[in-house]
Amino acid sequence: MIYLVRHGEAAASWGDHPDPGLSAKGRAQADRVAEKLVELGADRFICSPMQRCRETAGPFASRIGQAEIIEPSISEIVTPDDVSDRVAWLRNLMGGVWPDDMMPWCRSAYATVKAQPDGTAVFSHFVAINAIAGVASADRTVLMFKPDHCSITVMERDARGELRIAGFGHTAETKVL
Repeated sequence: MIYLVRHGEAAASWGDHPDPGLSAKGRAQADRVAEKLVELGADRFICSPMQRCRETAGPFASRIGQAEIIEPSISEIVTPDDVSDRVAWLRNLMGGVWPDDMMPWCRSAYATVKAQPDGTAVFSHFVAINAIAGVASADRTVLMFKPDHCSITVMERDARGELRIAGFGHTAETKVL
């Protein structure tokens, strides 16, 4: 099994801060998800370079004694250079299907996760987790589900070694501000 973990609640929205850390609630969520991952048998992790993911992974890293492994391919979705209103762009994107020019990013995130050994926790983001789930499901719908902060989506390998969703994490209403 591989565990996709959405980061804890951030201290600020990405519209207010380019790379916020966790709020007090997010730190508590990170502690709880670390305990749950240990119970599930996770024994290693990779992490988005964004501060909120790194802080979410911290308690798990301490429990298992692993140094941080940063993986840029599972980071937050990058806004195209020609987009001036990220909020509008993201709202529009989440209401549709992945455009062809975004599929390399989706496939890269999936390939990174697929290359991990079983027992890996992957600390990532709402949209990136949806992209990975979409590639695994051969579904180009951008919004497969709405992972809550510190939810755990479980992936398993099929007979060919491809990943499939074994169970979506807890969902919540995430607003794009």
